[in-house]
Amino acid sequence: MPDVTTPVLVVGAGPAGLATSLSLSRHGVPHLLVEKHPGTAHSPRAHIVNQRTVEICRDLGIEDRLLDVATPAELMSNNVWATSLAGRELARLETWGTSPARAADYRAASPSPMCNCPQHVLGPVLHEAIEEAGVGEVRFRHELVSLEQDADGVTAVVRDRDAERDVTVRAQYVVGADGGRSRVVELTGLPLEGEHGLAQAANVWFEADLTPYCAHRPGVLYWNASPGKDYWVGAGTFICVRPWTEWVMLFMFDPSRETVDPEDTEALRARVHKVIGDPSVDVDIKSISFWTINHVLAERYTDGRILCMGDAVHRHPPANGLGLNTSMADGFNLAWKLAYVLDGRAKESLLDTYDAERQPVGAFTTEQAYTRYVLRLDPSLGKEDLMPIVPEAPVELGYRHRSDAVLGADDETWEDPATPSGRPGFRAPHVPVTVDGAERSTLDLFGREFVLVAGPDGESWCAAARAAGESFGVRVQAYRLGSELTDAAGVLEATYGTGAEGAVLVRPDGFVAWRASAPHPDPEDELSRALGAALGRGAPVTAA
Repeated sequence: MPDVTTPVLVVGAGPAGLATSLSLSRHGVPHLLVEKHPGTAHSPRAHIVNQRTVEICRDLGIEDRLLDVATPAELMSNNVWATSLAGRELARLETWGTSPARAADYRAASPSPMCNCPQHVLGPVLHEAIEEAGVGEVRFRHELVSLEQDADGVTAVVRDRDAERDVTVRAQYVVGADGGRSRVVELTGLPLEGEHGLAQAANVWFEADLTPYCAHRPGVLYWNASPGKDYWVGAGTFICVRPWTEWVMLFMFDPSRETVDPEDTEALRARVHKVIGDPSVDVDIKSISFWTINHVLAERYTDGRILCMGDAVHRHPPANGLGLNTSMADGFNLAWKLAYVLDGRAKESLLDTYDAERQPVGAFTTEQAYTRYVLRLDPSLGKEDLMPIVPEAPVELGYRHRSDAVLGADDETWEDPATPSGRPGFRAPHVPVTVDGAERSTLDLFGREFVLVAGPDGESWCAAARAAGESFGVRVQAYRLGSELTDAAGVLEATYGTGAEGAVLVRPDGFVAWRASAPHPDPEDELSRALGAALGRGAPVTAA
């Protein structure tokens, strides 16, 4: 007999695993999360949190907590290139949507701002919310040893590192969110393609008051461009952890030519001083960690009842901070599907759409990070040698999910978030609306159930949505423009593409499952077809 029985076992308490756990908690799904380390991340690691990820945190009820502990967007603004912080500035670029030319686009695209929140700060916010929800259990210092799956579930052996004993866990599903050295991927044998070991990198976490060099040009990244032969990115790039006194210096090195001694704090301090350009600054080295830059993607994310995500299946350079964000989006996509399957509202085939939707997003994200990274390092490589680069925003907000759970998706893969369309497979756009007298975003309507948003003359769609939901045993919340919600700016019809008589069906993860821009002779049948597809159930069976 197993020691523990649970619907879902989540392995790994990084951003992907924590986001999955909290999302499962919001859906009321009991689960167990195990992590081999003593707690969440103990050092800054990933730090850029893009708008889509903040939207996910908004849905999970922790956006305010995140923004309270994060560096706000206005203090992220500048990317600075200089021979040293105290030396000659070579270039400065306003980034992350803070420039006058882009700020309005970012505000129009989402009610949620970007922020800078290092992983050791974000992790406790997620963990605290999981504990408060009281739905899932988190066990630190518990390391996965083995997995064995059968037709009905998965049996895992987990090592309790404190008690020095093995715990047998029986789960219906296992989520592998255990990072770039994933034990879950190793045990399942998911095929990985790409290049390992593009470079060896080091993060030096340190404290130093650099206010005189940064406060007048606030930013999150300060690039070193000093003359010499330092490997690839100069003597080091400074990443702001906490303005302007806590930092990470990222540098890369060739292990075949150079040895970096983590115990030699004087050598590390000298490198930091070189990038500052002022040896009089007091520098306190907190820690150093090493990591490898890869360009690797899993051919598929799932193996039966085992579903993997995050760095376990997509490992790429840190360009544009896409790793943490893509990982949390993986978990958000999967959690509602697990919830619906586990309580019988959806068929198990719905879980197949997780791989169908997220693997292509991982593939493109991995390639984009690699492309930007390589072009930055080797300008001799032309764009014709690599995949075309798309603007930053589509990678974050404008990607499309294609699967059997989406009806009517055309061939277009990306759209500009500045001109969202409401087409099936894309994220439902942000539009300011009034609901029950309160000013809200359309994004606040989504999250736990299916939602129908109809044009002002779309009452037949609202009635059909309620009837279709009842036939499937699923709640569909219907909102009609001019009735349950109002749109003071008058843009919702055009933004969602419904016109006056159409409607969109939005999934619990905020992605459009189906859309009609005109009436239908049998709206209930049409919505039953859409809802059935989104649940992996086909058309409802009418009782005799």
